[in-house]
Amino acid sequence: MGSQLDIPENTDTVADAIAGNWVDTLAPKAIRPYLRLSRADRPIGTWLLLLPCWWGLLLAASSTDPRWEDLWIALGCAIGAFLMRGAGCTWNDITDRDFDAQVARTRSRPIPSGQATVRGAMIWLVIQSLLAFGILLTFHPTAIWLGIGSLALVAIYPFAKRFTWWPQVFLGLAFNWGALLAWAAHTGSLSVAPVFLYLAGIAWTLFYDTIYAHQDIEDDAMIGVKSTARLFGENSRAWLRGFMVATVLLLTLAIILALGTTTNPVALALALGGAWAMGWHMTWQLSRVDLEEPESCWSAFLSNRDAGLIPVAFLSLVLFA
Repeated sequence: MGSQLDIPENTDTVADAIAGNWVDTLAPKAIRPYLRLSRADRPIGTWLLLLPCWWGLLLAASSTDPRWEDLWIALGCAIGAFLMRGAGCTWNDITDRDFDAQVARTRSRPIPSGQATVRGAMIWLVIQSLLAFGILLTFHPTAIWLGIGSLALVAIYPFAKRFTWWPQVFLGLAFNWGALLAWAAHTGSLSVAPVFLYLAGIAWTLFYDTIYAHQDIEDDAMIGVKSTARLFGENSRAWLRGFMVATVLLLTLAIILALGTTTNPVALALALGGAWAMGWHMTWQLSRVDLEEPESCWSAFLSNRDAGLIPVAFLSLVLFA
């Protein structure tokens, strides 16, 4: 691992970005550093933030009656996920700039490499947050207050790896908040079902982000950054199985609580099928991933977009059952 003196200055790429991505090839050069701060060149984070929102919305609509305004909630969540994921990543890069400078995979990110300044990143953070807040204001007041409340989780997360071995829990708390918010946007309130849906999302995050953290386990050990990957070590695979089981069971419980007494058996079976199909996808991931090989970990991490889309597909069918 190189020292901070080895960081390339004013480079025009990021080491762990996909070659030929649209930011590198199509975006105006002046705004590329800011799009990279938002991880616009790698959409997986937006998907992982958005999918729990769609779970919450679809489960709420299935348990009551779908409405035309749900289409706006779905679209608003998508745009908001892109903006808030970008704001969160920008905040993460601001707070982690010294750590990023010491890690091979991250030292070419915009701030440590000199592509962007901290002041510029802060301005970009505010712009993204204000745009997302504008979308939030179109939702039900309960959802608005939930959205405001999520800011504390977003602010804390980048610091979690400095004081706990479980920073993935803090990521899960922040990334799955949309399950509560989207449910409230449809229903105007909360109940037990979306809480269990939220917990299912947290278990899922512990699964995929522990896999992700195995990419940096050696660098993290050198600079003293904590993670579940480092905590579990050789026992990681057993813990991942536990998170997989917890995800499926909590998602199953959320579906039963939401739909068990209000829908026909076919609709309930479809919804539960989504939970179990997601579990099989996670099992498939575990069968293929090599936790000692960064490229394998990255590939498994990316496949969680498809895993999270499975309940979306099944819950969408429930609306027509």
